[in-house]
Amino acid sequence: MKICMVSSESVPFSKSGGLADVVGALSKALASLGEEVLVVLPHYGFMTDELIPTDIEHTVSLLGSEERVTYAKLSEPGVEYYFVQHPFFTESKGIYGPTSSSSYEHNHLRYTLQAKASLELLKILGWKPDIIHAHDWTAGFLPYLVKRDSSGFFEKTKTVFSIHNLAYQGEFSRLDLLETDIEVDPRFFVGSGPKKRANMLKTGLEFADTLSTVSPTYAKEIQTPEYGCGLEGLLQRRKDDLVGIINGIDIDEWNPENDRLLDYSFSIDDLSNKARLKRQIQEEFNLEVNAGIPLFSMISRLVSQKGFVELLEGEVSALEELLTTEEIQVVVLGTGDWELEKKFTELGARFKNLSVNILFSNRAAHLLEAGSDFFLMPSRYEPCGLNQFYSLRYGTLPVARRTGGLADSITDLDEDPQRGTGILFDSMTGRGILEAVRRALTWWKKGRTVIEPIRKRAMAYDSSWTRSARSYQELYRKTQGGFTK
Repeated sequence: MKICMVSSESVPFSKSGGLADVVGALSKALASLGEEVLVVLPHYGFMTDELIPTDIEHTVSLLGSEERVTYAKLSEPGVEYYFVQHPFFTESKGIYGPTSSSSYEHNHLRYTLQAKASLELLKILGWKPDIIHAHDWTAGFLPYLVKRDSSGFFEKTKTVFSIHNLAYQGEFSRLDLLETDIEVDPRFFVGSGPKKRANMLKTGLEFADTLSTVSPTYAKEIQTPEYGCGLEGLLQRRKDDLVGIINGIDIDEWNPENDRLLDYSFSIDDLSNKARLKRQIQEEFNLEVNAGIPLFSMISRLVSQKGFVELLEGEVSALEELLTTEEIQVVVLGTGDWELEKKFTELGARFKNLSVNILFSNRAAHLLEAGSDFFLMPSRYEPCGLNQFYSLRYGTLPVARRTGGLADSITDLDEDPQRGTGILFDSMTGRGILEAVRRALTWWKKGRTVIEPIRKRAMAYDSSWTRSARSYQELYRKTQGGFTK
């Protein structure tokens, strides 16, 4: 099968979030399963990779102009990468904006140009894809453009559109839409009257042959008003074309048996060095060195989506109550909203059993995942999540809200003691978080002979991208044949 991925980012070339990890890892996993994969990405100005220039050149039409586009390429086993070169990208300092918290005003033009260029590139190469897999709002126009193409080149090509985070939709004005030089369809729009706006993500949802998102639970959640971000009606209408496929992780980078960032290794057959790593955390993060005290870690962007408002709110917050009334240690690692950083820092100064670290360190992240007893993820929503996979891989039991990919990858210990791998809770409140942590402490108090088999069960969870890639292969085959669940 010939599969063309179109995305705004992909590791190892460009990354702002989990989308890049998915595109990079999925492409390689599909290639390892025998598929032929071609990936089209923008060539951003900050990229330092040694790419190979090509002699491919053409123009892309935007309103009132013909924009010259060139390409660079890079080949890896089973995967060909092509990079769209145009000042929209090569003169940019960031992916979506000059900083992580700002956006370029002409993003609608930047990613329309990439979509149009991707189709022209395939024609020039004579590379007829069986599947074009368009990722997130930046590629939202692609399924429409494939259907509108009159050349016959894509006559047998089907499109899959993936939602990585429904909250980001690529909305812009009707006047901006004219600049794209795309024939307008009423299904592009959301809102009405003066508030009527073009929406790139909605366009992808309307015109793709099949839809996917990054976990089965998230696929259900986004059909509800609570999570649907205004598009729940469309997603309900297309529910028979929508599937959730949970992501994987790089099991070579996150491997307790040979993690290059750790001083000690361990395995599912011999967990003894996990205790040495816990001691190392306690020493490095200025906590009492005591193997008997349960150690919880949180590694995250410090933002409201991750549940930190609920954890910290109230005259006596849930975190304060835990630190005061329970024998527990907590390590926080991350950066984010200034107010949340400030609250955590103030608590860290008050409590000796709380270590707050307003920074990000890959080494520290690996150490905390490997040496902690529990990992706390009280997210309001989590399309898929990654940290629970890292935690399971290292036998660190996740305590998480039952949402998105967290619900799909963690089995609750109280609900299924024989298969459980962590704690799940439903109430998105400080009290809900508090009760979940106390449930974890109840299991901790049962002792090592109970906890160690649970750790081994968690470590046996298959978080590889090969598993996910096989699910995508099945989706592609069904899409080719006329998708029905």
